[in-house]
Amino acid sequence: MLELGYALSSEEHPPSDLVRFAQIAEETGFSFALISDHFHPWISKQGQSPFVWSVIGAIAATTKTLRLGTGVTCPTMRIHPAIVAQAAATAASMMPGRFFLGLGTGENLNEHIVGNKWPSLVVRQEMLEEAVKVMRELWKGGNKSHRGRYFTVENARLFTLPEEAPPIYIAAGGRKMAELAERIGDGLITAGDEGPVIKQYNAAGGRKKPKYSQITVCWAKTEKESRRIAHEWWPISAFAWPLLSELPLPQYFEEAAKSISEDTIAESVLCSPDPEQHIKKIQETAKAGADHVYVHQVGKDQEGFFDFYEREVLPKFTKEKAA
Repeated sequence: MLELGYALSSEEHPPSDLVRFAQIAEETGFSFALISDHFHPWISKQGQSPFVWSVIGAIAATTKTLRLGTGVTCPTMRIHPAIVAQAAATAASMMPGRFFLGLGTGENLNEHIVGNKWPSLVVRQEMLEEAVKVMRELWKGGNKSHRGRYFTVENARLFTLPEEAPPIYIAAGGRKMAELAERIGDGLITAGDEGPVIKQYNAAGGRKKPKYSQITVCWAKTEKESRRIAHEWWPISAFAWPLLSELPLPQYFEEAAKSISEDTIAESVLCSPDPEQHIKKIQETAKAGADHVYVHQVGKDQEGFFDFYEREVLPKFTKEKAA
């Protein structure tokens, strides 16, 4: 059964607003949310990048039913996997049955800040697999040590543990990453390439696991305004993944975005005030195999987006559930 969720964009909004948006998302009827985990925004215009685990704590204390996950955390360079394991265990303890850990191989934009060499994708995949092993072992409780190729843990014990370990959902793009996601994770996260990735994920054995897909939209009162906002705030939607993962600084993304037109952005971001277009996009994403679709509204007008979805979009899927 299809569930609809909301994307908390840490790059665009200050922490207190993110907490408030999570509350509104719950009230509006979204059943879950994913919150991005960045050190830098993609471009300076976006202007924010709070520490995600502080925001998660505040959301845990101010919501009751909303399920929440990171979308996504890189547990390999900027933060050691043992610390991510502790953070996730604390979040899951505060949100019993409501927290999940979304993980990925990361972007140079966020991970280079600790001064380590940015690894190749193959190495990052190996690091992620080992990191997941470390975290799952720590969640079992007791004193743990680990000496692996990339990580060392010495006599570590997590004393604050949830009754059940949080599920791990892996972000994937491409065949090899889809296969890795199936092997080490409890579910899949995609964005924009869900069709082939989900197909490969299912072929690798993940047919019965949950599949989350993000769609990026920009609702405004007119299509012209939607296109302008999307172009101004989210030009990175037109960038291929290798570019997104390799550039180290927001100003590099800004330079690359100078040649991107509004028309190009409108091909990857749904820029429309027409509810039928939003409904169609969600249905297409579900048809590609996603059973959880979460919506990223670009720009500052989140309240207008919530009102629009509550009135014009979510009732369509509520009726389908009831039927």
